[in-house]
Formats: sequence, structure tokens, C-alpha cells
Amino acid sequence: MAALMDTRILIRKIQDLRALTPRRNRVKTKWAGSLPKYPPTNLALQHFDATYKLQLGREWPSVRASMLCEQKYGALVNNFATTEGFMAHLQSQGCQDFVSCTVREGAQERLQTAASTHGNTSSLESVVDDQDIVPSGLSPNIKCLVFPRGDISRFKPSRPDKYGLLGYYLMDAASILPALALDVQEGHTVLDLCAAPGGKALALLQTQAIRFLCVNDISASRTLRLRRVLDRYVPKGLLAGDKLRITSFDGRKWGEIERDTFDRVLVDVPCTTDRHSVMEEENNIFNRARTKERQRLPQLQLELLLAGIQAACPGGVVLYSTCSLSQLQNWYVVDRAIHLAREELGISLQVADLRPLTQLFKDTFNFAPDLNLGQLVLPHLTANFGPIYMCKLQRLN
Repeated sequence: MAALMDTRILIRKIQDLRALTPRRNRVKTKWAGSLPKYPPTNLALQHFDATYKLQLGREWPSVRASMLCEQKYGALVNNFATTEGFMAHLQSQGCQDFVSCTVREGAQERLQTAASTHGNTSSLESVVDDQDIVPSGLSPNIKCLVFPRGDISRFKPSRPDKYGLLGYYLMDAASILPALALDVQEGHTVLDLCAAPGGKALALLQTQAIRFLCVNDISASRTLRLRRVLDRYVPKGLLAGDKLRITSFDGRKWGEIERDTFDRVLVDVPCTTDRHSVMEEENNIFNRARTKERQRLPQLQLELLLAGIQAACPGGVVLYSTCSLSQLQNWYVVDRAIHLAREELGISLQVADLRPLTQLFKDTFNFAPDLNLGQLVLPHLTANFGPIYMCKLQRLN
């Protein structure tokens, strides 16, 4: 009888997998009452299924699958650091600078077309410098390395050079496009109204053409994160000089702080950050406690864009961008801002054509067709960047 009892106990222990699991690997599950009944990621996906399916049509299943997969990154090259060693290493792994490579290929095609048209091949024999082949509006100093289309390899974290500066900044490569589209020229003053965490501000500094850059974010914690990023990538002399200013003001009030001041203004507004919303529970805008905050986003975005328009000088350029697919947060905000700027502020705006930019980088990114205003990068499994929306406005008076 005792032997039978020992056998039953042994069988029960074998059936209980926890008895076979090392104590250090045992994890106590949360109580049911502490788990959210409706996780924010599920709420976000349900919301997107209801709205983006109508907005994108047959494109939505592909975009949905891409946003639920691992995001693809690019390595923004830091011109302030010593870059020769890691650049050669990354290029040996198949990475390419999508900016200069794409522009160079486009220039070669134009030269070949011109040669076939005019019967002149002498121009094809000369070496074309980067400064000559870069179209107007694209800084030749902004470099971003990406793995080829369909290659999902990861970048390793950057290491500091002998001066302690990191060689590259990992970010969504599509986030470089607003900095390229802003058309920063030598001697310009630039305002980045919602700058944290700092990737686009860092891209703007890589142009090495800015006379003065003001980076701002209303959140003190995000401004601290922005400062930490700049400390790791920008020389201390530049941070302490009079060419860069870091502030933490309410961006909506910038028209009252500095009106008609900046040649270029980047308004990268807070949004639903669609990819983060379907992947991460932490700091998710679709958390039920943040419902009102999410509903107020279009109004906040409108106020920020109007403040950026007022901060730009006559003839200046304002670039509005989000990382959302939402029409309500994208071209509806731009359309309303153009109307209010004209009717209430007496400011006329012209929408700049970004199609040459999208045509140039169509092999790297997947762009949405036929938008009413601006351009939109759609996530795709072979080029899993974005979403990034951008619209360029020029102030006429």
C-alpha cells in the first residue's frame, strides 16, 4: 500500500511541469484582477481595422501585417564623429546610404537620357561629384545607411569614437525624409517645435548648414532625453555655443514667443504613433485612461501647426509630419490650418509638391498613392519603414 502511494506521488510530480522547472525560471503569473480586460494594443488594432480598412482599402492587410512585424531601422551617420571604420564595416555587410546612392543612380539615368537624346556621351565619362548630383533641397551631408529591400538584418549598437561621440543613430529611415524635404540651406535659422527624442534634430544638424537651431519640447522628461541624445552625438563646443538652443516651452504659444523669425520650421507633432500603439502596452495612447487625450490630438496638432506657421518668416518653409496613417491627424489638420491661417492670421500658404522626393526614393520606401495633401510612407514587409506622413508648406507673406 505504501509503495502504491509513493508511485502516485511520483506520477503526480512528473505530471506537474513546475516540479521539473528550475526554481530560478519559475514565474508567478499576475492575478486576473491586475491584468487589463482590454489591452491597449488590442484596442488600437480594433480601431485601426475599423478606420484604416476604409481609408486604405486593399492596401490595409499588407500594412497591418507589416506594423505587427519587427520595424526596419536605418543608421543616421553622425558627421561629427570619426566614421571611416564603421562605414566601411557596414557597407561590407551590404548596407547602402539610401540618400546618396539613390540620387547618384537618378543622376546617371538623367545623364544617359540626355546622352541618348543629344547624342553626347562625353558627360558620362566624367565623374560626378555628390554636390553636383544632389537636387535642390537635398543636403549632401545627410547620410543614412539601410540594409537592402527585403533584408531584415539588425544594426548593432554604435560605439563611441576616441572623442566619445557615437558614430550613428538608429531610427526609422523614413524619419529622415522630413529633414530632407525641409530644404535647409546655408545660413538658415531652424526651429524644431516638438523635437524629442531628437532623431530629426540630429538629422538637421548633419546638414552642417544651419546658422541657428532651436529644439523644443513641452515635456521636461522628454527634453532631458533629447539633451542626452545630443550629448552623445554633438561636440560640447556646439552644445555650449550660440548656434544651438534647447527649450521646454508649450509649442502652441510659439507664435507669441518668436513670430516671423525662422527660415525653416519642423512641426513633428504628437500623434497616435500607430506602430507603437499596436506593439507596446507601455505608454500606449489607446489606454482607456488616455481616451480624452487621444481624442484631443487633432486639435493639439492644429494648434502646434498654426504656431509653427506664425514662427516662420515670410518666404519660410514649414514641414508638418506625423507617424500615423490617420487622415484626421494628417491632411485634415493641414487643410484646416491653411484655412485658419488665411482667415484668422492673414497668412497665405502654398503647398509644395513632394512628388519629386517620393519619385527619387520610391525604391527604398513604399509611398501611398493619390493623397489629397502631402505624402505618406506605408509600412511594407519588404521595406518595413513608417508610417510617416509629411506635408510641406511655404509661407507667402
